[in-house]
Amino acid sequence: MNEITSQTATALALLIHNREVSPVQVVEAYLHRVEELNPKLNAVVTIASDVIDQAQAAEAAVMRGDALGPLHGVPVTIKDTIETAGLRSTSGSAMRADYVPEFDAPAVARLKAAGAIILGKTNTAEMAMDYTADNPVFGRTNNPYNPLLTPGGSSGGEAAAITTCMSAAGIGTDLAGSIRIPAHFCGIAGLKPTVGRVPGEGQFPPSRGPYSLGSVIGPMARSVSDLRLIYSVLSGTPPLAEVGMEVLRESLGGRRIAWYTDDDVSPVTAETRRAVETAARALADAGLDVEEIRPPGIERGHELWLKLFSRASVVQLREVYAGHEEKGGAFVRWRLATADDAPVPSLDDYIHSWLERDRLRGELVKWMETTPLLLAPVGATPAFPHDAHKVTVAGQSLSTFRAFSYSQTFNVFDLPVAVIPAGRTGEGLPVGVQIIGRPNDEETVLAAALILEEFLGGWQDA
Repeated sequence: MNEITSQTATALALLIHNREVSPVQVVEAYLHRVEELNPKLNAVVTIASDVIDQAQAAEAAVMRGDALGPLHGVPVTIKDTIETAGLRSTSGSAMRADYVPEFDAPAVARLKAAGAIILGKTNTAEMAMDYTADNPVFGRTNNPYNPLLTPGGSSGGEAAAITTCMSAAGIGTDLAGSIRIPAHFCGIAGLKPTVGRVPGEGQFPPSRGPYSLGSVIGPMARSVSDLRLIYSVLSGTPPLAEVGMEVLRESLGGRRIAWYTDDDVSPVTAETRRAVETAARALADAGLDVEEIRPPGIERGHELWLKLFSRASVVQLREVYAGHEEKGGAFVRWRLATADDAPVPSLDDYIHSWLERDRLRGELVKWMETTPLLLAPVGATPAFPHDAHKVTVAGQSLSTFRAFSYSQTFNVFDLPVAVIPAGRTGEGLPVGVQIIGRPNDEETVLAAALILEEFLGGWQDA
């Protein structure tokens, strides 16, 4: 592996600031890496035509002695559902195959303002609608650990590109685990912020209506330090101070953390439970007060996700594909064809679900006043095969959607969540865990993630 491309984004930025490596060298190294690996993975779907120009401009700024942003010269990738000015942004839909936005999404604009170089766009599920990175425009992305498996979705191309060092870091979106599940499947770190901490405009499908309750843009990277840096850029907040492990342990020492591996919706594999148990022991060794207990209301998350967000996806798909349903890929066509198999919820039903969500969220947030951190699986299984609709766990057959109730719950209750790798299966597949915090307390979540990364080892080369 090229020494440049294996660096974290944080380390690359420092090397560029210190003139130990030039932005042009960095971009050329990443382009070579993409040329070498992408034909087998299909993770990066569009390369920015001006990427060398961006690198040359960044290099000139360094040589002039200009003030440099925290990501100056660092190549990043953007999920193809997030708009990038002058760069094709398809959302994996044939209806948008040639769409080129005039403006950047605010999150992209903030990355650029911090000096990041936009390397290109990464693959996604069509319209970000399922747990794959497969669509009619670009086809499927393969999991770097096993090409017969999906990298997860819908930010699967982003996760595959980052774990294989085709990208230093990037951003994805998350309404039902779409940052966290690919991070788990591909062995990297990801952060789902609280709604409103990162500007959510410039996504397609847009983060409006019911989606605004739980849809976010967030960072994905190979290290938690990179999540912290990119989150500060995206949220427009001062960079979180770099602190040593001893200081972190002191800051979190004695705090209560609840862990669980049974949400009363989906069982988990034995390897998934072991990963969570290992993470719990690591946090206990670091001085936290760790207890196995399921927080209140968690068992309702999956049910409420379906009631709050599922019908909204049908409405959006019908608007986009009206009169052109045949242009949808397999999942979109199935979703449109079966949308009315179940009774359409009434307005009263929807309002009741929204009120119930708010009640349960209030109870959970109140409970977390004394237990400010949670630790949980990302889902029932590690990466599953392409085109799978069911998985079997502990003798039970589950839909692939139900199997990730553990992730959907925290979109429903709008809590910040970091995912980091915490183990491997017997076949060598990554297993991640979720660290969940109170609303708007991303700093504590990331501090706990740093401790776990130190104890568990973090990202490993695929």
